[in-house]
Amino acid sequence: MKRLLALIAFAVLAMGLDAAGNPAQAQITNINDAINKAGSLRYTANRLAKAYFQIGMGVDVDRSKRILDSAIAMYDRRVVELKNYAPTPEIKETYLVLEKAWSGYKDLLVGAKPNQEAGRQMVEVSESVVNIANKATGQLAAHSGTTQGNLVNVSGRQRMLSQRIAKYAQAMNWGVAPAGAQAEIDKSRTEFVQKLGELSAAQINTPQIKDELELGKQQWMFFDAALSGKGDRKANATNIATTSERILEVMDNVVGMYEKLLK
Repeated sequence: MKRLLALIAFAVLAMGLDAAGNPAQAQITNINDAINKAGSLRYTANRLAKAYFQIGMGVDVDRSKRILDSAIAMYDRRVVELKNYAPTPEIKETYLVLEKAWSGYKDLLVGAKPNQEAGRQMVEVSESVVNIANKATGQLAAHSGTTQGNLVNVSGRQRMLSQRIAKYAQAMNWGVAPAGAQAEIDKSRTEFVQKLGELSAAQINTPQIKDELELGKQQWMFFDAALSGKGDRKANATNIATTSERILEVMDNVVGMYEKLLK
C-alpha cells in the first residue's frame, strides 16, 4: 500500500501538480537562477508601468497588452517561488514585504482602463516595488558570495535600468511624469553606460558573452537615439517602445549566459 501511494505521488508530481492537484511551482535550481529571477522582478515592475503608459497613449498597443497579461501572471508566480526559496529569514521577510507591495501595484494596473489619474500614481508605486525587489536581489547576490553571482546581479540590473528609463520617458510623453523625471532618466542613462563598460571588462567573459555585450552596445545606441528624438511625440514614444524592448532582450540574454557559467 505504501509503495502504491508513493507511485501515485510520483505520478502527480510528474504531471506538474502538487498533492492538492494544483499546478506545482517551478523550482529554482541554484543561487544564480534565484538572482536572475529576483532581478527579473526589478525590470518587470518598470516594464509594466511602461506598457500601461503606452496603452494609454495608443502606442505599441498589442504588444503592450501582451506584456501586461503575461508579466502580471509571471510576477504572481515568481514572488511566491522566490519567497519559498529564500535561504535566510531576512531574505524571506523582504519577499513578504514585496508580496504586499506587489498586490497594491497590481490593483492599480488592472483596476480600470489606463487613465492619466492612475498613471500619475504609477511611477511612485512602481518605484517602491522596484526598490524592494532590488533589495532582495542584492541580498541574494551577497548570499552567493561569488563573482558569477555578482555579474548576474549587475547584468540583471541593466535590464531594470533600460525599463526604468523607458518608463520615465513614456510617462513624460503621456504627461503623467512627476517633477524630476528627466533627472531620473539622466541618472539611469549614466549608470547603464558605466555598468556596460564594467561588464565588458569582466575577466570571466566568454567569446559569446563578449559578442552579446557588443550587440548590447549597438542596441543602446538605438535606444539612446530614440530617447533624444525630436519632433512628433507619438513617433518618439513608438521608437522608445520598440528600442527599449530590443535592449531588454539583449541584456536578458547576457544575464542567462552569466547564470550558466561554471563557477
